[in-house]
Amino acid sequence: MQKEDEFIQIIKQHEGVIFKITTLYTDNRDDQKDLYQDVVYQLWKSFDSFRAESKISTWMYRVAMNTALTRLKKSKRMSHSVPIDKVVMQQTENYNPEFEEKLKLLYAHIKQLNVLEKGLMLLLLEGKKYEEISEITGLSPSNVGTRISRIKQKLKQQILKK
Repeated sequence: MQKEDEFIQIIKQHEGVIFKITTLYTDNRDDQKDLYQDVVYQLWKSFDSFRAESKISTWMYRVAMNTALTRLKKSKRMSHSVPIDKVVMQQTENYNPEFEEKLKLLYAHIKQLNVLEKGLMLLLLEGKKYEEISEITGLSPSNVGTRISRIKQKLKQQILKK
């Protein structure tokens, strides 16, 4: 029972990681919930194999992103279209409508990026350093930096066009 309690505690501490990835890689709330469950299931299946050679959050990002990418590949093979829901923002007492609009705009443009670019931007927005992003994605740190720089430029151009 101790292993289950430890796993539940880790999931609760890092549920934001799972939520962000599942939101970014899905088009609607139902798919997001399904993917969230898939990610937790995959984390549970591989929990015994976690060797603590990296931070637990790094391992969780890697499992979550791989699960999301696998699911995305499967859904593309099924070739069905789903309407995109608007990004739902949680309101806090420090609600700032201008900031929320800018954030919605940024996430709308991030959703248009390719799969790898989405993942890189998510990790960057999470405050991850290039070395940790490198561990999660399997890219070299210099490649991560180059790609992120290009993605930032691409997003800037897209946002300024509007």
